[in-house]
Amino acid sequence: MIDLGISKLALIGAVALIVIGPEKLPRVARTVGALLGKAQRYVADVKSEVSRSMELEELKKMKDSVTSAARDVEQSVQSGATDFEKSWSDATAGLDGSSSAYGSSDTLGSLEPPVYKHPKKNWRLKQKAMPQWYKARTGVRTRTQSGAARVARFRPRSSSAPR
Repeated sequence: MIDLGISKLALIGAVALIVIGPEKLPRVARTVGALLGKAQRYVADVKSEVSRSMELEELKKMKDSVTSAARDVEQSVQSGATDFEKSWSDATAGLDGSSSAYGSSDTLGSLEPPVYKHPKKNWRLKQKAMPQWYKARTGVRTRTQSGAARVARFRPRSSSAPR
């Protein structure tokens, strides 16, 4: 900014003391300080906005370069795939009897997913088919019981009340 030395600042202070007067000098100094602070904050905001816009431009350039590279890779993969398909069709065109040995070409070309078939298993039937003595021995529950009934069933017996 402006290059002010100590001698110049002393000269400006003396002139301000003479012109403004000693009574108003502190208030004027506070006002000038507040204005200088506002100006510094404004300059800092402008600098940060400029740097932010420069970073945004750099990111846009980087995004454009990445998208163009992705397009180039996609085109090269696509061309490689078409070349491979062409060479594969040329290589398999001369084979007459071997295509039936490995499967027909229409089954290889169909890209439909397999159809879901239900396994026809029934968990309830499997549970019912278990013998009753085995259920009793392993502790499989055969009847439902509420939580309160289960607590009452397993509550320790008191010595005074016979059951």
